[in-house]
Amino acid sequence: MTAKPIRIPGPDHPITVERNPARVVVRVAGRVVADTRAALALREASYPPVQYIPREDVDMALLTRTEHATYCPYKGECAYYSIPIGGQRAANAVWTYEAPYAAVAAIKDYLAFYPSRVDAIEEGAA
Repeated sequence: MTAKPIRIPGPDHPITVERNPARVVVRVAGRVVADTRAALALREASYPPVQYIPREDVDMALLTRTEHATYCPYKGECAYYSIPIGGQRAANAVWTYEAPYAAVAAIKDYLAFYPSRVDAIEEGAA
């Protein structure tokens, strides 16, 4: 069994996590799935920023945990949820790092949503 690599963010692959002062609302099938004023914006290398939403600001009753899992050498093991009201498009639409590596420890107990698998991720005034 080969150990999974662990990488530390740096100049070649920067990662920052900062509080987003805007209100962030996620909608699926006409329902508000998440609504927060406490999102964290994770910026990683050249990827678009990702909004991580505190679990307490997500309607967890609308999510179903799946068996899907991935690994990121910078963040750790990743678990997924589907949003059944969104149909097949919303399968594995949500991800979370339940035990993230130290460099991104702030995203523990936060969830992120794939923009292409939800109807909208809206950022409004704080």
